[in-house]
Amino acid sequence: MPLTKEQKKKIVDSLKEKMDKQKALIFVDFTGLKVKDLSDLRKKLKAASNEIKVAKKTLFNIALKEKGLKMEAKELQGEIALVFGYEDFISPAKMVHQLSKDNPNIKILGGFIENKYADAENIITLAELPSREVLLAKLVATIFAPVSNLVNVLQGNVKGLIYALSGIKK
Repeated sequence: MPLTKEQKKKIVDSLKEKMDKQKALIFVDFTGLKVKDLSDLRKKLKAASNEIKVAKKTLFNIALKEKGLKMEAKELQGEIALVFGYEDFISPAKMVHQLSKDNPNIKILGGFIENKYADAENIITLAELPSREVLLAKLVATIFAPVSNLVNVLQGNVKGLIYALSGIKK
């Protein structure tokens, strides 16, 4: 049964409202995905303050144009789902990328990160970044490395003196 104009308008308004709140919007092709897998994805995303929404390409295209985002949804292949990231833009990308590794029916097609278009390659690169904690640990190690090296060099002179004195003693 086709949707009425009023139902279509509600869907477009709902999409625009979600686009106002989002920090990341990722397009996913879910052709061939089982309903069980889609509902599992929906639950995982919701637990991390993200959301997935399935909409017709024409309605999605209207919402994009009204929001001023430049993209033609009709160019995307397959059945399209929209993954909205509300708190940050990395967690939805990581979750969708992990699920696309596990399930070949999920394909990342691209998206908007802070209202700038990013192709699938950029989204996947973003998803493969280490976590914030790992990056902070690497930063601290990089900052601390010169101090650590200086201590090792200074200890070298003391160790050399101790070896020389122990050699004289023998």
